[in-house]
Amino acid sequence: MNGPHTNAHPRLTSLAHGGGCGCKISPAILSQILAKMPVGIMPKELLVGTETSDDAAVWRLNDQQALVATTDFFTPVVDDPADFGAIAATNAISDIYAMGARPIFALALVGMPVQVLPAETVAAILRAGQQVCQSAGIPIAGGHTIDSVEPIYGLVVLGLAHPDHIRRNRDAREGDVLILGKGLGVGVYSAAFKKDALPEALYREMIASTTQLNRVGAELGQDAAVHALTDITGFGLAGHVLEIARGSGLDAQVSLSALPLLPGVSDLIAAGFFTGASDRNWESYGSDVEIRDMQQAQKVLVTDPQTSGGLLACVAPESVDRVLSVFQAAGFSRATAIGTMTAMQSDRPKVRLNI
Repeated sequence: MNGPHTNAHPRLTSLAHGGGCGCKISPAILSQILAKMPVGIMPKELLVGTETSDDAAVWRLNDQQALVATTDFFTPVVDDPADFGAIAATNAISDIYAMGARPIFALALVGMPVQVLPAETVAAILRAGQQVCQSAGIPIAGGHTIDSVEPIYGLVVLGLAHPDHIRRNRDAREGDVLILGKGLGVGVYSAAFKKDALPEALYREMIASTTQLNRVGAELGQDAAVHALTDITGFGLAGHVLEIARGSGLDAQVSLSALPLLPGVSDLIAAGFFTGASDRNWESYGSDVEIRDMQQAQKVLVTDPQTSGGLLACVAPESVDRVLSVFQAAGFSRATAIGTMTAMQSDRPKVRLNI
């Protein structure tokens, strides 16, 4: 059961109040906080800021280059230090790919309870993050460390793209088909893991999914048929689809039967495994998600917080098969068309779930 951890020191997950992207502040509370923020400087070079909760900020350098900047960090979702470091680094780099850009370098963000965790554990976390960056073809060029109560690790990542290749979450078009690149269920896995109920085979599935770099996003950014991109993380599938709908002024129709799931997820949900973040997500945006006679399992699936989740692409309908083949060729075997962007049917954007 579960991934490896040493008995000589506390489990990493036991030192954190939440894990992975499930420890994000809920969408509702985040909206309240940001609503009180004063309007900042908005120079013309800032192509993407905070206006639609996109994955990264984008600054136009010149007619040929835009700088893409993001940061992401979290507390442990697993106990193995190397797995934690690899997941956190993969997750942070994903935001660059989700903008259609390619990463160029990273900075490490490290907070560790140094009186509790041995130096070799912290070193293993950082070493794994560095190995992921090497796989992405980028260096870790610096960073910052603090002594903190909970273990925290992540990256600042910078990337580059042609300004015309930036893919925002607000540019979906009516009729676009939604393609999801990875299977859902990481939050369900993590809930079972924390209760020592995740079989080793499913733990390996979780690690394989969460450490798969979304590098295909850089290719999708150059594809004119891909109108919008994001990645599915802590707010769950419904939350991130809703961000696209709100940014684009559209509704989204999502087929529940089409959703790709990681192995064993349905059985784990039936056994009662889901995260508290799933409930917080629903409380935040459930009023804008519609389905007749929604069951608990369906609610868990669409709100399940994904740590290092898949890309979500809005694709012109005539190009769906070709874009799916791009995902498949890049190693995303579970990539699936899951829904469609449609005209708004009410006074505000909705995610409409179909069985």
